[in-house]
Amino acid sequence: MSAKTPKAAAELCYLVEGMDCADCANKIEVLVSRTPGASNPRVVFTTQVLRFNLDESVTPRDKLEADIRSIGYEPKFRSGPAAPTEQPSHVLEHDSLDEAKPWYKTKQGRLVLTTGALLALAFGFGRVEPALARWGYIAATLVGVWPLALKAWRSARLGNPFGINTLVTVAVLGAILIDAAPESSVVVFLFAVGELLEGVAAGRARAGIKALANLTPKTALVVHEEGHGDGQGLHTHEVPASELKVGQTVQVQPGGRVPADGTILTGQSSLDDSPVTGESVPVNKGPGDSVYAGSINTDGVLTVRVEKDPQDNTIARILHLVEEAQESKAPTARFIDRFSRYYTPGVLLVAALVAVVPPLLWGGGWHEWLYKGLALLLIGCPCALVLSVPAAITSSISAGARRGLLIKGGAVLETLGSVKTVAFDKTGTLTAGKPKVTDLIPLEVSQTELLSLAAAVEQGSSHPLAKAILEKARESKLQIPASTDGQALKGKAATAKVAGRTLVVGSPKYAVELNPLPMALTQQLQKLETQGKTVVVLMNPPKLLGLIAIRDEPRSDAVNALSELKNLGVQGVMLTGDNARTGRAIAEGLGLEVRAELMPEDKLRVVGELKKSGKVAMVGDGINDAPALAQADVGIAMGAGTEVALETADAALLRNSVSGVGELIGLSRRTMRVIGQNIAFALGLKLVFLVTTLLGITGLWPAILADTGATALVTANSLRLLRFK
Repeated sequence: MSAKTPKAAAELCYLVEGMDCADCANKIEVLVSRTPGASNPRVVFTTQVLRFNLDESVTPRDKLEADIRSIGYEPKFRSGPAAPTEQPSHVLEHDSLDEAKPWYKTKQGRLVLTTGALLALAFGFGRVEPALARWGYIAATLVGVWPLALKAWRSARLGNPFGINTLVTVAVLGAILIDAAPESSVVVFLFAVGELLEGVAAGRARAGIKALANLTPKTALVVHEEGHGDGQGLHTHEVPASELKVGQTVQVQPGGRVPADGTILTGQSSLDDSPVTGESVPVNKGPGDSVYAGSINTDGVLTVRVEKDPQDNTIARILHLVEEAQESKAPTARFIDRFSRYYTPGVLLVAALVAVVPPLLWGGGWHEWLYKGLALLLIGCPCALVLSVPAAITSSISAGARRGLLIKGGAVLETLGSVKTVAFDKTGTLTAGKPKVTDLIPLEVSQTELLSLAAAVEQGSSHPLAKAILEKARESKLQIPASTDGQALKGKAATAKVAGRTLVVGSPKYAVELNPLPMALTQQLQKLETQGKTVVVLMNPPKLLGLIAIRDEPRSDAVNALSELKNLGVQGVMLTGDNARTGRAIAEGLGLEVRAELMPEDKLRVVGELKKSGKVAMVGDGINDAPALAQADVGIAMGAGTEVALETADAALLRNSVSGVGELIGLSRRTMRVIGQNIAFALGLKLVFLVTTLLGITGLWPAILADTGATALVTANSLRLLRFK
């Protein structure tokens, strides 16, 4: 696989019918990666989606599609250059999930029914004519093994002759040759059932993803004006939700779903965000509040301005992240993939030695030891082992996504469980992110002038403290003067020209750099800060014009969330750019260690120091948190955070609650327990049947239970994660 994608290599997306298991996905990934001109294959067997880049001047698309068909799968082109539709690829992929058939109508389902019927027929013949029954068992075996032999041959052509299908094919054909047709027919039937179970499990995971895709309504009511634009002629008309444009206004009726991410313009209602964020309690929202596509409007009529394209709304982003997460393998999964490459040829070698060495060296019976060798081939099938990790990871990521916990890959999920320290940003993470002005202390100007001038400097800023000052000015119905040449001094101050003067709104620390503060003022500052308030100063440098104190209250769920982390054995620490006294006042109320007065680069350094004591997760929501999020072993973004934080992070909390951090760690630890159990089931059953086969207690058809039985156990155990709460 090339690290760099050729310039001419366009990204293509396919839905691959029949790709229902981890082994199927591996085969297709190998085929694409070995195709000249193809690169960067990403395969998700749960959604049957294949993405890759292809330079068609090297290998035409038709040729690669034919190669995929030749190994037994049906590729359906979904998106790329010259796509048959202009719909976004994520819409196509998840609309295609509607094509899922009942198990008995699938190719594998029909194979199970056919081999089962032939097996029953042969058993019935055995009651009447044993010779006829023998041919019935052979027919059942050949019908059942033909698809496996075909897959084995195709895999061998791709340079992988030692696959699961090869083991089963050799075993059952060998069983016919030593006159064990009844057992060989049971073997192919049970193996077919095992593969069907894998497909059903993948279907269950697909159903969970499909449920997410179906949250957004198919249609929307667009509001438009008729007449003279006086607001008296408002009408609505229905359009497909996929055709909504940014800036349009839509109406959401009581009981209806919000069709797009947007902002409420008029109306007041409770919105049930649980389908999107996992938040169980409906949230009261009104003009100015944000809403998610897929949320349920419980009572009032709302008009909403569309803020994001349908292909970029919250649901689309969740689906995209879930797909990306499933493409990313956990370290344990990568190890098992590497292990299975050597394990399967090893099984063939051991089985061959068991079959021939005892008869040649110790005079054992050929029939007896050939029979045991064939049984070992079946015991050695690595299906359950290969499935043990991806089945659990897929179920876990799907379960998390449905509860507002987005995890970007198996590696992230695995790392979360071993986190020793969680570093929290303060504003917007541990606090509500809605600071309020509490004190106005004028020095050289009036109280009204202090607030209006500070608001003028902060116009256009997205910083939480700036928003608090602007909100206070609006509440006070002040006339905010015009300002020009606005600039931000990172972590220190904001400056702007107001009425010919260059004014500064900054931290007391920055003010001291320009001019020492009087003792009385310093004491007043300290008193405000020990109350958990953040103080900013308004200056006409070097002259101080006044102080503004702002307080951001801790989140209501923060104490319980941090207590839960302690119960999990995880240490919490607060990182803040705020002054030490304010940081300490907030941290003490939450029972946290605090590191204060940190610039973005300081947060980066502190995270690096914390990593020396074990794995570190960083939780934040702002642009200044992005470097620390990237530096941590796991970066976790709050759902209401900036796009930069969400893109940089490895996981996201859509519910916008710090309790999600403990839930992420709990989900990870539960997943790793399930993976451990799966591996124990897979290897334990093999060990039991290995011993009983060598002792002559069990034969061929019980031997396949070492794999089919383990596959069923692993599948059922992994699906339990879908019920995670």
